Amino acid sequence: MAHVQVQQPKEASLPRLYGRQRLLLGLLDAIGGDVSNTDFQKLLFLYCKEHSAKRATETSQGLYDFVPYRYGAFSFTSYADRRRLVEWGLITDDDQNWILTEDGSNISRESENNSIGAFANRYRSLRGDALVADTYRRYPYFAIRSVIADQVLRDDRSTLDRIEAARPEKTPSRLFTIGYEGRTLESYLNLLIREGVTLLCDVRRNAISRKYGFSKTTRDRACSGVGVRYEHLPELGIESRRRRGLKTDADFKTLFENYEQTILPDKGDALERIRAWLRAGESVALTCFELKADLCHRHCVADALEEITNQVHFADPDVRCLLPNGVKHL
Repeated sequence: MAHVQVQQPKEASLPRLYGRQRLLLGLLDAIGGDVSNTDFQKLLFLYCKEHSAKRATETSQGLYDFVPYRYGAFSFTSYADRRRLVEWGLITDDDQNWILTEDGSNISRESENNSIGAFANRYRSLRGDALVADTYRRYPYFAIRSVIADQVLRDDRSTLDRIEAARPEKTPSRLFTIGYEGRTLESYLNLLIREGVTLLCDVRRNAISRKYGFSKTTRDRACSGVGVRYEHLPELGIESRRRRGLKTDADFKTLFENYEQTILPDKGDALERIRAWLRAGESVALTCFELKADLCHRHCVADALEEITNQVHFADPDVRCLLPNGVKHL
């Protein structure tokens, strides 16, 4: 009797696929396995919006967050996942389209999702400008940076007015702080956009992160794409060795007192750069990792800026107060 070699499934040789990566494969397979970049982003966006109420976390439910971009809703994270799927041979390397390979199709069908199938059936005939226009009408905020809104909506003045109304109001310069702990790149960027932040100032000593989107080059590119300028002032950071072993409130209090007493006094040039941005009308957000500002040295930087600004303002009544509304921690 001839020996029959059993071939191991392709997936056995792959790294573990996240739920959101399986969503990409499943949705792409359900809509035919070959679709343009713009159409796929809009379909992925609509699917995630329809199912977002059911999700507990972005990772466990496999959904994506989106930002308003050049052609409407866009997920940077989905493209990062796409690059991995291309590396693993599950999606074709194509600049204009999302194209599923045979291996990708086989894996997607091993974990069929009825909700994806039902969604694909409802949107089977909606593509191109009609699909884009549908997302703009239903979610006008995500069209605020679109370069094609006038084209795809044509004479739909009502929706164009709603898009205009969804734009964040321009406000006088303000100072914010924000951490990215527990946030996706897209949810983080949306906070900046909605608050009218125009300049993101990274106060980490080393602008690197194992979390997608928060290393210097990637964040700079993402910020630029949504109209936020990115700057890095590493001299305001704290060496990582000083943060090791911090557990109690007393530990953090000691660290920040030392930072305020021995490091910040020598950082006048960096603080003046931030004040110059504020004087020029920028709304500036100081950023680092920790979600809570009181567990991060960025609150010390913000406090120092507020103190300096108040001193200058009260010393000369003709000098406009740069921070009339104080500091807001996002």
